[in-house]
Amino acid sequence: MSDAIVMEHVNKRFGKKTAVDGMDLRLPTGARYGFIGPNGAGKTTTIRMVMSILFPDAGRLSVLDKASATESKDRIGYLPEERGVYRKMKVAAFLRYMGKLKGVEASKLRSTVDDWLERVDLASAANKKCEELSKGMQQKVQFVASVLHEPELIILDEPFSGLDPVSTRLLRSLITEQHDQGRTIIFSTHVMAHAEELCDRIVMINQGQKVLDGTMDEIRAEHTARSLLFSPLDEHTGVDAAQRLPSIESVELRDGQYEATVREGISPQEVMPDLLAAAPSRSIAVRRPTLEDIFVENVTSSGHDGGTDESALRAELRGEGQREDAQEEAAQ
Repeated sequence: MSDAIVMEHVNKRFGKKTAVDGMDLRLPTGARYGFIGPNGAGKTTTIRMVMSILFPDAGRLSVLDKASATESKDRIGYLPEERGVYRKMKVAAFLRYMGKLKGVEASKLRSTVDDWLERVDLASAANKKCEELSKGMQQKVQFVASVLHEPELIILDEPFSGLDPVSTRLLRSLITEQHDQGRTIIFSTHVMAHAEELCDRIVMINQGQKVLDGTMDEIRAEHTARSLLFSPLDEHTGVDAAQRLPSIESVELRDGQYEATVREGISPQEVMPDLLAAAPSRSIAVRRPTLEDIFVENVTSSGHDGGTDESALRAELRGEGQREDAQEEAAQ
């Protein structure tokens, strides 16, 4: 299988700040790849270099077997982090214009645009000016503009930012559909759950450096479970008894259940009988590490956390501020 994107020892600096530091990547054709990490990690700078919006200070980069994206631009669909449409143009006219620029056949252009507007629930907005749409609706218009020419490579920078749950679910299904049709999908996100749901390969980026790269199965295989989720019949005595077990490092409340973290070198399966005996429970299960857990572990163990508070980092990786913005947008 050929590689859609190759980066070798790529660096990019802005003054004294190193935005991307020695990036080595090979993204296979046909993969569904996620660039994940907190805001400011270097994801967008990496994507802008792939798109030839920025150029590396050092290193080599190729896109679709060409030296730069400018040589393959009609084979690429791109949704940038900065949202922008021609505000005074009507929605359908804007999309027909974008399709014309991307080489969509004139005879198919109108029907292609109409079909896409129907699919993203914007058929009734076809003759509205882009500026009359909400930010979320404008974002869906831009997504359509990035895919209506049926590109081989689709690059989406924070595609779910600001979307309400219904629109997020719709966009997820459309991204999956594009991948099922054989297209290479690359998207960046700081919300781990989005990557976990959509990607078969992940690149974790922090402080401009790649901290992890592999398939979901490979990443999970390298990070063994270290905790048990349990719901004690008697909450007060059960939690106290669990905390006194020598094999248990800590017990914390997580999403309505208690999580017992076992000590290093001990498997949760070994501890389960002792925990049940000490704290009879309605349910008990091994908790597998999530991408959020794995990212936080990699960042803190590598010393690249920049002094970030772990709870604040976790909140960002869950998109908690983003959900509030989307709720405000939907309420307007």
